[in-house]
Amino acid sequence: MISTARRTVLIVLICAAPIVGFAQWLHYPTAGVPKKADGSPNLTGPAPRMADGKPDFSGIWHTARLIPCNPDGNKFIDCGTEIGGSPLALDLGTDMSGGLPYQPWAAALMKQRKADRGIDDPHVRCLPDNPPRPWVMPHLVKAVHTPKLLVLLYEVNAMYRQIFVDGRPPLVNPNPSWNGYSTAKWEGDTLVVQTNGFRDDLWIDMAGSPMGEAGAITERMRRPNYGTLELEITINDPKTYTRPWTVKMVQKIELDTELIDEICLENEKSYQRLQAVRQKN
Repeated sequence: MISTARRTVLIVLICAAPIVGFAQWLHYPTAGVPKKADGSPNLTGPAPRMADGKPDFSGIWHTARLIPCNPDGNKFIDCGTEIGGSPLALDLGTDMSGGLPYQPWAAALMKQRKADRGIDDPHVRCLPDNPPRPWVMPHLVKAVHTPKLLVLLYEVNAMYRQIFVDGRPPLVNPNPSWNGYSTAKWEGDTLVVQTNGFRDDLWIDMAGSPMGEAGAITERMRRPNYGTLELEITINDPKTYTRPWTVKMVQKIELDTELIDEICLENEKSYQRLQAVRQKN
Protein backbone atom coordinates (compact mmCIF):
# COMPACT_ATOMS: atom_id res chain seq x y z
CA MET A 1 0.00 0.00 0.00
CA ILE A 2 1.02 3.65 -0.36
CA SER A 3 3.29 5.21 2.26
CA THR A 4 1.37 7.08 4.96
CA ALA A 5 3.83 9.96 4.77
CA ARG A 6 3.06 10.91 1.16
CA ARG A 7 2.95 9.24 -2.20
CA THR A 8 5.84 10.16 -4.46
CA VAL A 9 5.93 8.86 -8.00
CA LEU A 10 9.44 8.00 -9.14
CA ILE A 11 9.71 7.15 -12.79
CA VAL A 12 12.57 4.67 -12.60
CA LEU A 13 12.06 3.15 -16.03
CA ILE A 14 11.92 6.09 -18.40
CA CYS A 15 14.18 8.77 -19.69
CA ALA A 16 11.51 11.46 -19.64
CA ALA A 17 10.43 12.34 -16.10
CA PRO A 18 7.20 14.35 -15.74
CA ILE A 19 6.27 16.82 -13.05
CA VAL A 20 5.16 15.10 -9.84
CA GLY A 21 1.93 16.37 -8.29
CA PHE A 22 0.02 15.85 -5.08
CA ALA A 23 -3.75 15.78 -4.63
CA GLN A 24 -6.11 16.20 -1.72
CA TRP A 25 -7.48 12.64 -1.85
CA LEU A 26 -4.22 10.70 -1.50
CA HIS A 27 -5.24 9.40 1.93
CA TYR A 28 -9.01 9.10 1.49
CA PRO A 29 -10.17 5.71 2.84
CA THR A 30 -11.18 3.12 0.27
CA ALA A 31 -14.74 1.96 0.85
CA GLY A 32 -15.76 -1.66 1.20
CA VAL A 33 -12.36 -3.13 2.08
CA PRO A 34 -12.69 -6.47 3.91
CA LYS A 35 -11.11 -6.36 7.35
CA LYS A 36 -9.28 -8.78 9.59
CA ALA A 37 -10.15 -9.16 13.26
CA ASP A 38 -7.57 -6.50 14.16
CA GLY A 39 -9.13 -4.01 11.72
CA SER A 40 -6.36 -4.20 9.10
CA PRO A 41 -7.22 -4.82 5.42
CA ASN A 42 -7.82 -8.44 4.50
CA LEU A 43 -6.39 -8.47 0.99
CA THR A 44 -6.89 -12.24 0.69
CA GLY A 45 -10.59 -11.84 1.40
CA PRO A 46 -13.18 -12.54 -1.29
CA ALA A 47 -13.24 -10.41 -4.42
CA PRO A 48 -16.24 -8.09 -4.71
CA ARG A 49 -18.93 -8.98 -7.22
CA MET A 50 -21.19 -6.94 -9.45
CA ALA A 51 -24.98 -7.10 -9.53
CA ASP A 52 -24.82 -9.84 -12.18
CA GLY A 53 -22.65 -12.00 -9.90
CA LYS A 54 -19.43 -11.63 -11.90
CA PRO A 55 -16.18 -10.47 -10.23
CA ASP A 56 -15.82 -6.71 -9.98
CA PHE A 57 -12.36 -5.55 -11.09
CA SER A 58 -12.92 -2.00 -9.85
CA GLY A 59 -10.04 -0.52 -7.90
CA ILE A 60 -6.66 1.14 -8.29
CA TRP A 61 -4.00 -1.30 -9.43
CA HIS A 62 -0.22 -1.38 -9.71
CA THR A 63 2.26 -4.05 -10.75
CA ALA A 64 3.04 -6.41 -7.87
CA ARG A 65 6.46 -7.32 -9.27
CA LEU A 66 8.96 -4.50 -8.96
CA ILE A 67 12.49 -3.76 -10.06
CA PRO A 68 14.52 -3.70 -6.82
CA CYS A 69 15.32 -0.19 -5.67
CA ASN A 70 19.03 0.65 -5.59
CA PRO A 71 19.72 3.07 -2.70
CA ASP A 72 23.06 4.07 -4.21
CA GLY A 73 21.53 4.95 -7.56
CA ASN A 74 18.39 6.58 -6.24
CA LYS A 75 19.18 10.27 -5.81
CA PHE A 76 15.61 11.51 -5.43
CA ILE A 77 13.72 9.61 -2.73
CA ASP A 78 14.30 6.82 -0.24
CA CYS A 79 13.68 3.22 -1.23
CA GLY A 80 10.29 2.10 -0.02
CA THR A 81 8.51 5.35 -0.84
CA GLU A 82 8.71 5.06 -4.63
CA ILE A 83 6.20 3.55 -7.02
CA GLY A 84 8.39 1.44 -9.27
CA GLY A 85 7.82 -0.54 -12.43
CA SER A 86 8.14 -4.21 -13.29
CA PRO A 87 11.15 -5.85 -14.99
CA LEU A 88 8.64 -6.76 -17.71
CA ALA A 89 8.40 -3.08 -18.57
CA LEU A 90 12.03 -3.21 -19.65
CA ASP A 91 11.64 -6.46 -21.62
CA LEU A 92 8.46 -8.51 -21.90
CA GLY A 93 10.61 -11.52 -22.78
CA THR A 94 12.55 -11.39 -19.49
CA ASP A 95 11.16 -14.72 -18.26
CA MET A 96 11.15 -16.49 -21.62
CA SER A 97 13.96 -18.84 -22.57
CA GLY A 98 15.65 -17.26 -25.57
CA GLY A 99 13.54 -14.11 -25.31
CA LEU A 100 10.66 -13.10 -27.55
CA PRO A 101 10.31 -15.02 -30.85
CA TYR A 102 11.01 -12.14 -33.23
CA GLN A 103 10.82 -12.37 -36.98
CA PRO A 104 14.27 -11.44 -38.37
CA TRP A 105 13.22 -7.92 -39.40
CA ALA A 106 11.64 -7.31 -35.97
CA ALA A 107 14.81 -8.44 -34.17
CA ALA A 108 16.83 -6.02 -36.29
CA LEU A 109 14.39 -3.19 -35.55
CA MET A 110 14.52 -3.87 -31.83
CA LYS A 111 18.35 -3.77 -31.90
CA GLN A 112 18.26 -0.47 -33.80
CA ARG A 113 15.84 1.01 -31.28
CA LYS A 114 18.22 0.01 -28.50
CA ALA A 115 21.19 1.50 -30.36
CA ASP A 116 19.26 4.77 -30.63
CA ARG A 117 18.90 4.79 -26.82
CA GLY A 118 15.14 4.56 -27.07
CA ILE A 119 14.84 8.10 -28.40
CA ASP A 120 11.87 7.11 -30.58
CA ASP A 121 10.02 5.29 -27.80
CA PRO A 122 6.52 6.84 -27.73
CA HIS A 123 6.68 6.88 -23.93
CA VAL A 124 9.85 8.95 -23.97
CA ARG A 125 8.22 11.31 -26.47
CA CYS A 126 5.17 11.72 -24.19
CA LEU A 127 2.92 9.79 -26.58
CA PRO A 128 0.46 7.11 -25.41
CA ASP A 129 1.51 3.80 -23.90
CA ASN A 130 -0.27 1.05 -25.83
CA PRO A 131 -1.34 -2.27 -24.28
CA PRO A 132 0.07 -4.22 -22.61
CA ARG A 133 2.64 -1.67 -21.36
CA PRO A 134 0.50 0.20 -18.80
CA TRP A 135 0.15 -2.94 -16.67
CA VAL A 136 3.89 -2.99 -15.88
CA MET A 137 4.90 0.68 -15.94
CA PRO A 138 5.49 2.73 -12.75
CA HIS A 139 2.03 4.31 -12.88
CA LEU A 140 -1.34 3.47 -11.39
CA VAL A 141 -4.29 2.07 -13.32
CA LYS A 142 -7.84 2.66 -12.09
CA ALA A 143 -10.47 0.14 -13.17
CA VAL A 144 -14.13 1.17 -13.23
CA HIS A 145 -16.24 -1.93 -13.85
CA THR A 146 -19.89 -2.31 -14.79
CA PRO A 147 -21.63 -5.41 -16.19
CA LYS A 148 -21.39 -4.02 -19.73
CA LEU A 149 -18.16 -1.99 -19.69
CA LEU A 150 -14.72 -2.08 -18.08
CA VAL A 151 -12.95 1.29 -18.22
CA LEU A 152 -9.23 1.55 -17.45
CA LEU A 153 -8.02 5.00 -16.44
CA TYR A 154 -4.26 5.42 -16.75
CA GLU A 155 -2.61 7.90 -14.41
CA VAL A 156 0.10 8.83 -16.89
CA ASN A 157 -1.02 11.39 -19.48
CA ALA A 158 -4.68 10.99 -18.41
CA MET A 159 -5.16 8.12 -20.87
CA TYR A 160 -8.07 5.67 -20.91
CA ARG A 161 -9.15 2.40 -22.45
CA GLN A 162 -12.63 0.96 -22.98
CA ILE A 163 -13.36 -2.79 -22.85
CA PHE A 164 -16.90 -3.56 -23.98
CA VAL A 165 -18.66 -6.54 -22.37
CA ASP A 166 -22.02 -5.91 -24.03
CA GLY A 167 -21.92 -8.58 -26.73
CA ARG A 168 -20.79 -6.38 -29.60
CA PRO A 169 -18.61 -8.13 -32.21
CA PRO A 170 -14.94 -7.23 -32.73
CA LEU A 171 -14.34 -4.56 -35.34
CA VAL A 172 -13.30 -5.66 -38.82
CA ASN A 173 -10.63 -3.53 -40.51
CA PRO A 174 -10.79 -0.75 -37.88
CA ASN A 175 -8.98 2.55 -38.05
CA PRO A 176 -5.53 1.90 -36.49
CA SER A 177 -5.14 3.27 -32.96
CA TRP A 178 -2.83 3.31 -29.94
CA ASN A 179 -5.07 1.23 -27.64
CA GLY A 180 -6.83 -0.88 -30.22
CA TYR A 181 -10.48 -1.87 -29.87
CA SER A 182 -11.45 -4.24 -27.06
CA THR A 183 -14.40 -6.57 -26.61
CA ALA A 184 -14.76 -9.21 -23.90
CA LYS A 185 -16.80 -12.13 -22.66
CA TRP A 186 -16.83 -14.16 -19.47
CA GLU A 187 -15.56 -17.71 -19.15
CA GLY A 188 -16.65 -18.50 -15.62
CA ASP A 189 -14.95 -15.88 -13.42
CA THR A 190 -12.33 -15.08 -16.08
CA LEU A 191 -12.87 -12.09 -18.36
CA VAL A 192 -11.42 -12.84 -21.79
CA VAL A 193 -10.56 -9.60 -23.61
CA GLN A 194 -9.85 -9.53 -27.35
CA THR A 195 -8.13 -6.43 -28.77
CA ASN A 196 -7.20 -5.60 -32.36
CA GLY A 197 -6.88 -2.53 -34.55
CA PHE A 198 -3.44 -1.33 -33.50
CA ARG A 199 -1.10 1.11 -35.21
CA ASP A 200 1.89 -0.23 -37.12
CA ASP A 201 4.66 1.47 -35.11
CA LEU A 202 4.12 0.41 -31.51
CA TRP A 203 6.53 -0.44 -28.70
CA ILE A 204 5.36 -3.10 -26.24
CA ASP A 205 8.32 -2.65 -23.89
CA MET A 206 11.29 -0.37 -23.36
CA ALA A 207 13.58 -2.80 -25.19
CA GLY A 208 11.85 -1.67 -28.38
CA SER A 209 9.94 -4.88 -29.10
CA PRO A 210 7.49 -3.98 -31.89
CA MET A 211 3.84 -4.70 -32.57
CA GLY A 212 1.82 -3.62 -35.59
CA GLU A 213 -1.46 -3.67 -37.45
CA ALA A 214 -1.45 -7.46 -37.77
CA GLY A 215 -1.20 -7.78 -34.00
CA ALA A 216 -3.99 -8.92 -31.69
CA ILE A 217 -3.96 -9.27 -27.91
CA THR A 218 -5.91 -11.70 -25.75
CA GLU A 219 -6.03 -10.83 -22.04
CA ARG A 220 -7.41 -13.30 -19.52
CA MET A 221 -8.23 -11.35 -16.36
CA ARG A 222 -9.06 -12.85 -12.94
CA ARG A 223 -9.52 -11.43 -9.47
CA PRO A 224 -8.90 -14.43 -7.17
CA ASN A 225 -9.19 -12.33 -4.03
CA TYR A 226 -9.77 -8.75 -2.95
CA GLY A 227 -6.19 -7.56 -3.34
CA THR A 228 -5.03 -9.35 -6.50
CA LEU A 229 -5.67 -9.06 -10.23
CA GLU A 230 -4.11 -11.77 -12.38
CA LEU A 231 -3.41 -11.27 -16.09
CA GLU A 232 -2.46 -13.79 -18.75
CA ILE A 233 -1.66 -11.88 -21.93
CA THR A 234 -1.13 -13.50 -25.33
CA ILE A 235 0.19 -11.52 -28.30
CA ASN A 236 -0.44 -12.91 -31.77
CA ASP A 237 1.29 -10.84 -34.44
CA PRO A 238 2.41 -13.16 -37.26
CA LYS A 239 4.08 -10.34 -39.14
CA THR A 240 6.33 -9.50 -36.17
CA TYR A 241 6.73 -12.80 -34.28
CA THR A 242 7.26 -16.38 -35.40
CA ARG A 243 4.50 -17.66 -33.09
CA PRO A 244 1.97 -16.39 -30.54
CA TRP A 245 3.45 -15.98 -27.08
CA THR A 246 2.10 -15.43 -23.58
CA VAL A 247 3.25 -13.47 -20.52
CA LYS A 248 1.73 -13.50 -17.04
CA MET A 249 1.43 -10.45 -14.80
CA VAL A 250 0.05 -9.80 -11.33
CA GLN A 251 -1.41 -6.53 -10.09
CA LYS A 252 -1.89 -5.55 -6.45
CA ILE A 253 -4.56 -3.19 -5.22
CA GLU A 254 -3.58 0.25 -3.88
CA LEU A 255 -5.78 1.42 -1.02
CA ASP A 256 -6.62 4.83 0.40
CA THR A 257 -5.36 6.81 -2.58
CA GLU A 258 -6.44 8.30 -5.90
CA LEU A 259 -5.01 9.11 -9.32
CA ILE A 260 -3.06 12.34 -9.69
CA ASP A 261 -2.18 14.48 -12.68
CA GLU A 262 0.93 13.15 -14.39
CA ILE A 263 1.26 14.90 -17.74
CA CYS A 264 4.52 13.97 -19.43
CA LEU A 265 4.82 17.09 -21.59
CA GLU A 266 4.62 19.39 -18.59
CA ASN A 267 8.16 20.75 -18.26
CA GLU A 268 9.55 17.78 -20.20
CA LYS A 269 13.21 18.28 -21.20
CA SER A 270 14.68 14.80 -21.53
CA TYR A 271 13.57 14.14 -25.11
CA GLN A 272 15.44 17.20 -26.41
CA ARG A 273 18.52 16.19 -24.43
CA LEU A 274 18.42 12.65 -25.80
CA GLN A 275 18.16 14.02 -29.33
CA ALA A 276 21.22 16.16 -28.70
CA VAL A 277 23.15 13.14 -27.43
CA ARG A 278 22.22 11.08 -30.50
CA GLN A 279 23.23 13.89 -32.87
CA LYS A 280 26.53 14.30 -31.04
CA ASN A 281 27.32 10.60 -31.32
